[in-house]
Amino acid sequence: MVSDTTLNELDTVLRRSRFDRYVAEEERLQFLATFVQDAMLIEVTEVVTDCRDPKDNKFLELAVSGDATRIISGDNDLLSLHPFRGIPIITPQAFIHQS
Repeated sequence: MVSDTTLNELDTVLRRSRFDRYVAEEERLQFLATFVQDAMLIEVTEVVTDCRDPKDNKFLELAVSGDATRIISGDNDLLSLHPFRGIPIITPQAFIHQS
Protein backbone atom coordinates (compact mmCIF):
# COMPACT_ATOMS: atom_id res chain seq x y z
CA MET A 1 0.00 0.00 0.00
CA VAL A 2 1.08 3.57 -0.68
CA SER A 3 -0.11 7.08 -0.03
CA ASP A 4 0.36 10.09 -2.29
CA THR A 5 3.17 11.25 -0.01
CA THR A 6 5.08 7.95 0.09
CA LEU A 7 4.63 7.51 -3.66
CA ASN A 8 6.04 10.99 -4.31
CA GLU A 9 9.06 10.16 -2.17
CA LEU A 10 9.67 6.91 -4.03
CA ASP A 11 9.46 8.75 -7.35
CA THR A 12 11.95 11.36 -6.15
CA VAL A 13 14.39 8.76 -4.86
CA LEU A 14 14.21 6.60 -7.98
CA ARG A 15 15.10 9.61 -10.14
CA ARG A 16 18.37 10.28 -8.30
CA SER A 17 21.33 10.05 -10.64
CA ARG A 18 23.47 8.27 -8.06
CA PHE A 19 21.55 5.06 -8.86
CA ASP A 20 22.49 5.23 -12.55
CA ARG A 21 25.56 3.07 -12.03
CA TYR A 22 23.37 0.27 -10.64
CA VAL A 23 20.18 0.45 -12.69
CA ALA A 24 19.29 2.69 -15.63
CA GLU A 25 16.74 5.41 -14.86
CA GLU A 26 14.42 3.97 -17.52
CA GLU A 27 14.32 0.65 -15.66
CA ARG A 28 13.73 2.39 -12.33
CA LEU A 29 10.83 4.34 -13.78
CA GLN A 30 9.40 1.18 -15.33
CA PHE A 31 9.55 -0.41 -11.88
CA LEU A 32 7.70 2.61 -10.49
CA ALA A 33 5.00 2.36 -13.16
CA THR A 34 4.48 -1.34 -12.42
CA PHE A 35 4.51 -0.68 -8.68
CA VAL A 36 1.84 2.00 -9.03
CA GLN A 37 -0.40 -0.36 -11.01
CA ASP A 38 -0.13 -3.06 -8.35
CA ALA A 39 -0.12 -0.92 -5.21
CA MET A 40 -3.16 -0.11 -3.12
CA LEU A 41 -3.51 3.67 -2.81
CA ILE A 42 -4.52 4.63 0.73
CA GLU A 43 -5.97 7.98 1.67
CA VAL A 44 -4.23 9.15 4.82
CA THR A 45 -6.89 10.01 7.36
CA GLU A 46 -4.78 10.63 10.45
CA VAL A 47 -1.82 12.90 11.09
CA VAL A 48 0.99 11.28 13.09
CA THR A 49 3.79 13.22 14.76
CA ASP A 50 5.29 10.51 16.98
CA CYS A 51 8.53 9.73 15.13
CA ARG A 52 11.74 11.43 16.22
CA ASP A 53 12.47 11.96 12.50
CA PRO A 54 9.48 13.96 11.24
CA LYS A 55 10.15 12.81 7.66
CA ASP A 56 9.22 9.26 8.70
CA ASN A 57 5.79 10.16 10.06
CA LYS A 58 4.34 9.63 6.57
CA PHE A 59 5.03 5.90 6.88
CA LEU A 60 3.30 5.72 10.24
CA GLU A 61 0.33 7.67 8.84
CA LEU A 62 0.09 5.23 5.95
CA ALA A 63 0.24 2.21 8.26
CA VAL A 64 -2.44 3.58 10.59
CA SER A 65 -4.73 4.79 7.81
CA GLY A 66 -4.32 1.55 5.85
CA ASP A 67 -4.77 -0.80 8.81
CA ALA A 68 -1.33 -2.30 8.19
CA THR A 69 -0.46 -5.59 9.82
CA ARG A 70 3.24 -4.64 10.01
CA ILE A 71 5.78 -2.05 8.98
CA ILE A 72 8.98 -3.39 7.46
CA SER A 73 11.91 -1.01 7.74
CA GLY A 74 15.60 -0.79 8.42
CA ASP A 75 15.21 2.76 9.72
CA ASN A 76 16.14 3.01 13.39
CA ASP A 77 13.81 5.97 13.92
CA LEU A 78 10.89 3.73 12.98
CA LEU A 79 12.21 0.56 14.59
CA SER A 80 12.54 2.36 17.92
CA LEU A 81 8.74 2.77 17.96
CA HIS A 82 8.06 -0.99 17.77
CA PRO A 83 5.23 -1.71 18.15
CA PHE A 84 3.44 1.42 16.99
CA ARG A 85 -0.23 1.47 17.98
CA GLY A 86 -0.23 -2.30 17.91
CA ILE A 87 1.51 -2.51 14.53
CA PRO A 88 4.80 -4.43 14.68
CA ILE A 89 7.78 -2.64 13.12
CA ILE A 90 10.36 -5.17 12.00
CA THR A 91 13.49 -5.31 9.90
CA PRO A 92 13.48 -6.89 6.44
CA GLN A 93 15.59 -9.73 7.86
CA ALA A 94 13.04 -10.43 10.60
CA PHE A 95 10.26 -10.39 8.01
CA ILE A 96 12.07 -12.94 5.84
CA HIS A 97 12.63 -15.20 8.82
CA GLN A 98 8.93 -15.02 9.74
CA SER A 99 7.87 -16.37 6.37
